[in-house]
Amino acid sequence: MAGNEAPGELVGVGRAADVYALGTDRVVRRMRNPGYDCEPEALIMRHLAASGYPVPQVYDADGCDIVMERLDGRDMLADLGRRPWLARSHGRLLADLHDRLHQVRAPEGMRQPLGPGDRVMHLDLHPANIMLTSRGAVVIDWSGAAAGPGGADVAMAYLILASSEADGVPALVRPFVGTVRAQLIAAFLTAAHDDPWPHIAAAAELRLTDPNVRPSEAAKLRQLAASAAARGR
Repeated sequence: MAGNEAPGELVGVGRAADVYALGTDRVVRRMRNPGYDCEPEALIMRHLAASGYPVPQVYDADGCDIVMERLDGRDMLADLGRRPWLARSHGRLLADLHDRLHQVRAPEGMRQPLGPGDRVMHLDLHPANIMLTSRGAVVIDWSGAAAGPGGADVAMAYLILASSEADGVPALVRPFVGTVRAQLIAAFLTAAHDDPWPHIAAAAELRLTDPNVRPSEAAKLRQLAASAAARGR
């Protein structure tokens, strides 16, 4: 592990990684794929931090481990579970984070999986990867970052929002998941500056290559791509 430090308390679990506490001010995120190299992710996060974009401070990266600042607060998805009436304002915040990101020029040599472009794309920028902290919104999980057109990043976020299963939703909120999702998506697409529709098919195809996508989500992705094509988008 980075810095040869033993992992502490498990504080976060994702589809591809686990997060452990390292004292009170740092965490280590460990990818479950032992062959994953965190160094490119650390480099893009440092590039974004230097550009003024809100990312966690990176302290070290070694193989599948990356040591970062420990953030306070909770992620936007968890906040929606507690305060679903904020769906529209959170959708606008999500759009603003996309707009600000796409103003950052990508470093030379970044992969371009969704066509040529020189903007930084997160390709997984949705509420679960936005921490609402005492210093404002901070974007996490840059493992899929790439270069390309900003609209392709918006397209990917839309597909994730519209297709992903809602894990860990509080029982009282479950009956309203569809309404909250619709409000979030509508506010996001209205506020985002980059046009996602020319990129839907390519973004869906790329999303379908993710081994963490569940069969039900894959079926929804195909449906969304077909619907966009039928509408001439």
